[in-house]
Amino acid sequence: MAKAGEKSSSSWKKSLKRKAAAEEIQEAAGAGDGATESGVQPPKAAAFPPGFSISEIKNKQRRHLMFTRWKQQQRKEKLAAKKKLKKEREALGDKAPPKPVPKTIDNQRVYDETTVDPNDEEVAYDESTDEFASYFNKQTSPKILITTSDRPHGRTVRLCEQLSTVIPNSHVYYRRGLALKKIIPQCIAREFTDLIVINEDRKTPNGLILSHLPNGPTAHFKMSSVRLRKEIKRRGKDPTEHIPEIILNNFTTRLGHSIGRMFASLFPHNPQFIGRQVATFHNQRDYIFFRFHRYIFRSEKKVGIQELGPRFTIKLRSLQKGTFDSKYGEYEWVHKVCAYCFKKLIFKVWDKRVGGERASGIANGCWA
Repeated sequence: MAKAGEKSSSSWKKSLKRKAAAEEIQEAAGAGDGATESGVQPPKAAAFPPGFSISEIKNKQRRHLMFTRWKQQQRKEKLAAKKKLKKEREALGDKAPPKPVPKTIDNQRVYDETTVDPNDEEVAYDESTDEFASYFNKQTSPKILITTSDRPHGRTVRLCEQLSTVIPNSHVYYRRGLALKKIIPQCIAREFTDLIVINEDRKTPNGLILSHLPNGPTAHFKMSSVRLRKEIKRRGKDPTEHIPEIILNNFTTRLGHSIGRMFASLFPHNPQFIGRQVATFHNQRDYIFFRFHRYIFRSEKKVGIQELGPRFTIKLRSLQKGTFDSKYGEYEWVHKVCAYCFKKLIFKVWDKRVGGERASGIANGCWA
């Protein structure tokens, strides 16, 4: 019985080899019909039927090979359709139909009801009476204090030093265990207009507190994707002492107006265009991207940009009235806390190890 089983298995293997050899002969014959005069055979084009499914192929290597062929075919068809459309548009000239608008996450987003017209009378009245009115009326000039969380590490310190070269008239203070509630009165007494605090976690900057003095408001941001100057490829030389321009993009809602005015109040009114330096705050999908560039004039018509650094991304977690107060502060806007983080917060608030500023994490948004 054992010999009969061995014979059947060997005959099955031989039949498989015969089938594979027959398929190779057929493929060689089909390719030979399209061979060139030089004897070089062109690569065989994969023709996939309409109901063809690559996922049904059991062999992994064969499945991967057919998938790459399918991707190549799709790429060729797309390129051919693009060339055909381009020729049709050139032939029609001015009568060509307008190009379709590509679908993106931004233009498919649901309209925000809080988006306001900058020429609205109510918005103009609020801006003329808010805490930044004295800055925009050119009655005060910005003076910034930049500090860190307690016991900062090297990466956070270097970020503060580089921010001081971006923001004119800013001073770095190394916080040595001093509470923020004690720092703020000293800043007001020394006529500082804004306070920036860079927080860190696991030796990496992860938060930013921006407080406008002396009457607020105070914004708390989550920080991510921090890149210092040495970590940026093809960066330019260190920035000069010229006052940069400032660009604010997509701060169109009522909350966005307040945040945009906070960022604008950090920089003096008279930018020095000879320095060709630009600080950009770009708001996209509620994330604010900060970039610092320099214009490069290659000719009278061509202009390029050169990133100087640093760069980072921030997201608003809370906006508080007045100066920083973690215990009795009144909040204008708070990021929605998910259910998981709310349960996490309930356990942490009563933990004795959590104290000071972290115990008020419910106002700082999601902890995940």
